[in-house]
Amino acid sequence: MKKKLDSNFEKEVREAQLFQNRRQFLSSLSIGIGSVALGALLIPDLFSGKPGSQEEFEKALPHFAPKAKRVIYLFQSGGVSQLESFDHKPRLREMMGQDLPASIRGNQRLTGMTAGQAKFPLVGSYFDFAQYGQSRAWVSSLFPYMAKVVDDLCIIRSMHTDAINHDPAITFFQTGSQQGSRASMGAWLSYGLGSENQNLPGFCVLVSKGKGNGQGVYSKLWTNGFLDSVHQGVQFMGGPDPVLYLNNPEGTDKMSRRKLLDKLAELNSMQYETFGDPEITAKVQQYEMAYRMQTSVPEVTDLSKEPDHIIKMYGSECLVPGTYAANCLLARKLSENGVRFVQLYHQGWDQHGGLPSEMALQAKDVDQASAALITDLKQRGLLDETLVIWGGEFGRTNYCQGGLTVDNYGRDHHPRCFSIWMAGGGIKPGIVYGETDELGYNIVKNPVHVHDFHATILHTLGIDHEKLTYKHLGRRYRLTDVAGNVVKDILA
Repeated sequence: MKKKLDSNFEKEVREAQLFQNRRQFLSSLSIGIGSVALGALLIPDLFSGKPGSQEEFEKALPHFAPKAKRVIYLFQSGGVSQLESFDHKPRLREMMGQDLPASIRGNQRLTGMTAGQAKFPLVGSYFDFAQYGQSRAWVSSLFPYMAKVVDDLCIIRSMHTDAINHDPAITFFQTGSQQGSRASMGAWLSYGLGSENQNLPGFCVLVSKGKGNGQGVYSKLWTNGFLDSVHQGVQFMGGPDPVLYLNNPEGTDKMSRRKLLDKLAELNSMQYETFGDPEITAKVQQYEMAYRMQTSVPEVTDLSKEPDHIIKMYGSECLVPGTYAANCLLARKLSENGVRFVQLYHQGWDQHGGLPSEMALQAKDVDQASAALITDLKQRGLLDETLVIWGGEFGRTNYCQGGLTVDNYGRDHHPRCFSIWMAGGGIKPGIVYGETDELGYNIVKNPVHVHDFHATILHTLGIDHEKLTYKHLGRRYRLTDVAGNVVKDILA
């Protein structure tokens, strides 16, 4: 009887997929809404959004032809100094120690760490810059490997944000809001585009610690917010158990677990009939994903089978679980296996003091592996369909925080202008976009706000950022809130 029921159900599902949207389908099922939970097991993509969301967004259908299929976001947590990376300002060296002109600073907001300083002495980069590639882009000597792939990069020097402290600034970049509880970018993409691989999550998170001062990262940065919990990022850990609680408990084999999940799905189906809570079906989907991941995760996280030339490309640290290099290599494997959004967080970029020594260590941590990821994707033919992003939550001031010497200084937070880069996935390679003034304090050409940044990312994936919405508490929310313009000049 059960086989016959399942067979009839599958037939109705497939007919509904061809001729009806989900809302019509749910209202016309002849065998009852209680079978929805079990239906999610048969066709996991079908119920990836809450009932009632259909009018806001026709899921799993791009609004236009996408250039990118997947995103790898290398987030440099703490605020990378643009003045020691990609925004060359020789004038700062010439004016070393002179006070920042009040006409340049204006009435702009300062943090409590420097607002009380009597003076704001300008400080040029301790590190030299040179031009590289056909693009002749300026790159600091701290990043020799990135310099080699500069013609694959689109360097944006005119990013700006609204937040001046770490928590709201990081949250803003990840969710489009400075407050918590909003859905993160990866969750939005999982909701909007679904998954390419039913055996892996659509949104994976990797975290590494640098050698500098590290601002903590926290799970609200990869939360699903008001979206179904199936869209929350799944964190992969360094060590023998990449995903916590994935393995069967002692004394439980695969067959026993399968029987348990089948019975649990039936019980949840009964609960759904009683309460109608969409999180019940989401929970069933999560159980099933965990079951499938027991096979897929060990395979995709095994880096020991990578050939020697790949290990050499990323550096020997890529074989040490939890390092930035290992996470970059794992990001490539996850991405090529269909994970829609891979988010890396590398902590340690908060150089309020001792910047020359600390930033040198940070750069060494990330330079080789970041460039290797670009090269690796390119040689596999994956870069054109994979958008790679590198950058932090804000930049650093052009003036010194605290004591200033020839070889030692610090820089405070600076949201007014900073640099990031993007590569692949529909972005023009080998260009520099935007410009700051000669002292690196204000933007003078082509500003790019965080909402513009998000709108552009969604555009490369075939999504109109104004149409990717979700109704919650009587309001339609979106990643770009009520703003954002696609930066068309950087699109391939």
